[in-house]
Amino acid sequence: MAEGIYDYAELLERGKRQPPPSVRVDLDEVALLQYTGGTTGLSKGAMLTHRNLVADVLQCVIWNCDAVRGQERMFAVLPFFHVYGMTVAMNEAIQLCATIVMLPRFNVDDALEAINLYQPTRFPGVPTMYMAIMNHPEVNKYNISSIRVCSSGSAPMPIEAQRRFEELTGAKVSEGYGLTEASPVTHANPFNGKRKIGSIGLPRPDVDAKIVDLETGEKDLPPGEVGELCIRGPQVMKGYWNRPEETRKTLRDGWLYTGDIGRMDEEGYFYIVDRKKDMIICSGYNVYPREIEEVLYQHPKIEEVCIVGVPDPYRGETVKAFVILKEKEQAVPEEIIEYCQRNMAKYKAPTLVEFRKELPKSHVGKVLRKILREEEETKKSSNRLK
Repeated sequence: MAEGIYDYAELLERGKRQPPPSVRVDLDEVALLQYTGGTTGLSKGAMLTHRNLVADVLQCVIWNCDAVRGQERMFAVLPFFHVYGMTVAMNEAIQLCATIVMLPRFNVDDALEAINLYQPTRFPGVPTMYMAIMNHPEVNKYNISSIRVCSSGSAPMPIEAQRRFEELTGAKVSEGYGLTEASPVTHANPFNGKRKIGSIGLPRPDVDAKIVDLETGEKDLPPGEVGELCIRGPQVMKGYWNRPEETRKTLRDGWLYTGDIGRMDEEGYFYIVDRKKDMIICSGYNVYPREIEEVLYQHPKIEEVCIVGVPDPYRGETVKAFVILKEKEQAVPEEIIEYCQRNMAKYKAPTLVEFRKELPKSHVGKVLRKILREEEETKKSSNRLK
């Protein structure tokens, strides 16, 4: 064999004869710098330790108590460089000794072909993936009934979309919650216990969670009141790499301040209302994009929607809806606005509607509200200069 070229089987055999290397691992040593998505600001390097990563994987495995070690097939279309894909699609699968069915990226046609061929049992994904599958015009030609469990994260799962996907596949969709700074999973709906559609479920084992006031972040709020979600647990990062000021703002007295607005009900289930930075203030009223999106997802013509606040000289901000219609459907802005006014308080209803063929998304399929907001701000600046 030519110099520098080795037979793979021979290398494996040679490796069996060598004693395993002795590697000392400090559980609190930084294992990796996991960069945040930067969807609401500059990307930051979260310092995740070996303890953080192992704890989160073990929490996932314990939570998925129906999983059979050595017999599961994980459908991995989330990128492994993303914290969600790394922990749930890769590390959890390794811990379960599961077969990993991998695709380099999500494409709905390729995904349906792979599910039909390899019959995966578990499918961690994001809402846009599930919606693309159920809205595919030929979905009934594929056998996708092997999927028992879907973990939905990275973005809110519209209630109507979850119901429709479960009816189509027979799978259970468990909406959960996580963030890069927590390795990432902290909450989820029980697969075999009480699921509350629309909630992010309960804190995982060893995770403490609370809601605090938005003004100071120092007052704990009772069930039902809306405030900022804070988390404490073994999967919470050490801090941001070379960002001491950002670390101090985010980690306070052992709690991770998530920047997400939420509430807790009387049974301890948590609900995400929206991101603090995404909240729209119209004529002094707080308006949450997710609330409007949930209503619009019930419109029979709408496939996908994103709500943003845009500058308004009178109201401060006004609500704009970016809408993708289902195939062969047609609509006019007035129809969408009127539908919203019938189904919500008038001050929450969009005053502007823009129809699009696609929405900007991150590499995991999360709609980038920030990009749409920046586009609107650029338009306003250009109009002022004219």
